[in-house]
Amino acid sequence: MPNDIQFGTDGWRGIIGDDFIFANVRRVAEAAARYVLAKGEAERGLVVGYDTRFLSPESAHLVAEVIAGAGIPVILADRPTPTPAISFAVVARRTAGAIMVTASHNPYRWNGIKFKASYGGSAAPAIVKEIENHLTDSDHVSASKSPGRAASIDTVDLISPYLERLKALVNLKRIQGFGLRFAIDPMYGAARGLIARLFTEAGITCHEIHGEHNPLFPGLNPEPIEPHVEELRRAIAQNHCHAGLATDGDADRVGAVDVSGAMIDSHKIFSILLRHLVEDLGRRGEVVRTFSTTKMIDKIAQKHGLPLHVTPIGFKYISELMRARDILIGGEESGGIGIKGHLPERDGILNSLLLAEVMAEKEKTLGELVEELNKEFGPHYYGRVDLEVERPAIDHTLRLVEERRITQIAGRKVTAVEDLDGFKMLLGDSAWLMVRASGTENLLRVYAEAPSPDEVRKMLDEVTERVHDQAALKQS
Repeated sequence: MPNDIQFGTDGWRGIIGDDFIFANVRRVAEAAARYVLAKGEAERGLVVGYDTRFLSPESAHLVAEVIAGAGIPVILADRPTPTPAISFAVVARRTAGAIMVTASHNPYRWNGIKFKASYGGSAAPAIVKEIENHLTDSDHVSASKSPGRAASIDTVDLISPYLERLKALVNLKRIQGFGLRFAIDPMYGAARGLIARLFTEAGITCHEIHGEHNPLFPGLNPEPIEPHVEELRRAIAQNHCHAGLATDGDADRVGAVDVSGAMIDSHKIFSILLRHLVEDLGRRGEVVRTFSTTKMIDKIAQKHGLPLHVTPIGFKYISELMRARDILIGGEESGGIGIKGHLPERDGILNSLLLAEVMAEKEKTLGELVEELNKEFGPHYYGRVDLEVERPAIDHTLRLVEERRITQIAGRKVTAVEDLDGFKMLLGDSAWLMVRASGTENLLRVYAEAPSPDEVRKMLDEVTERVHDQAALKQS
C-alpha cells in the first residue's frame, strides 16, 4: 500500500487508476473519520458530495460507507453537486464537515478529495495536518470497524437549498429588467444546468454549452481560463449574448468573457466585484488577497479606506481570515473568490451571478467595467507560465531572486523582493514578477503583472530563457 498521500493547497488529488484508487479513497475516508471521532463530533455527522468525474459517484458512496461504518451519520448528495453547495450544506445542517470527491479544475484523468471544515470552508492547515497524521493510523486499524452499529446514510438533494440561498444574495430581477443575455459554460462540471436554471426561472435569456454529462471533458480542461474558453466565445457571438460566464469542474472558481470576446481574467473579476460591493451596494469590511494576485486590489481598497491583508497562496488562508475578521471579500489568482455574508469559501456560481448583477447595475459590459478600472487605477495586465524543469534549475533560480542577484527584468529595475510565498520582485509601482516552486512537481511557476501585455510577455519570456539556460547548463 503506497504511503504518499499528501494534501496540497486544497485537498488530495491523484491520477485515476494510479494514485486515485478505491484503496486510497478508503484510506482518506478512514483518516477523516478518525479526525471527527477524535474531536468528539461524530453525532454531528458529515456531508459527502461528488462532481461529474469518472468514479466520483462510486467513490462518494465508498466514502459514505466508511464514514457511516465508523458510527458517523452521513448526508450524501443525490447527484453531482458543486463544492460550494456542499459547503453550504455543512453550515445549514451544522455538521462536523464534509468530504467532496473532486479534482476541481484538473484534467479528466485526475480525481481527488477535499475536506471541508465545520465552518463551511477549506480546512485550515492545522486540520489538514491532523487528517494526514490519521492516515498512518488508518493503515493499521480501520475506523470503519469500530465497535457498535453503523450510522445512517441519508441521500438528499443539496442543490435546491443552495440555489434558494443564492436567490437571496443576488438581484436577479434587476438583471432580468435590463434585458441581458448570457452564454453559460459549466465545462461539463458540477454546475451544469444550475446557472441556467436560476436565469430561466427569473426570465433571463441564456444559452448553456458543455452542460451534458461527459467525464472526459472532451476538448478542454475544466478550468475557466485561456485557452479553454474558445467555445464560450463562439457561443456569445452565435447567440448574441452580452457576456459569457464559466465555472470550473466543481464550480468554486469563476471565469468570464466579454461580448467582444476578450477574456476577463480572475484579477479583473475580483476588482470588479470589490468595487461593486463597495460603490454600488454600500458594503464595508476588510479585503484579503493572496500573494500572487493583482495590486489593483490594493489601490481600490486604499481608495475606500478598507484594510488589506495579503496571504500565502491557497484559499485556506483566506478562509481563516474570513472567520477571524470582518472580511468583505477575499480572492486569489486562480479565480476563487469569497464574499461576506455567504461562506468562508469560494463560489463560482455566486460570483457569476454577481458579475451579471454589476453589469445590470452599471448598465455596462464587462469590457467597459475593466476600462473604467484601468482609467482610474492604471492598466494592470497579468500573465503566468509554468516551467517544467529539474529541481536544480528551480532551486538556482529561486536563490538568484532571494539573494537579489537579478537586478533588472525586461528593462525594469528590481526595487524590492518579497518572500511571503515564493519570491516576488517589485518593479516599480504597478509591475512585479514572482517565482514559486510547486510543492509536488518539478514545476517553477512564474507570475507577472505590468501596465501593458507586451511588458508582461517580455518579463515572462526573459525569466523563461534564464531558467531554460540554467537547466541546460546543469545537464551539460
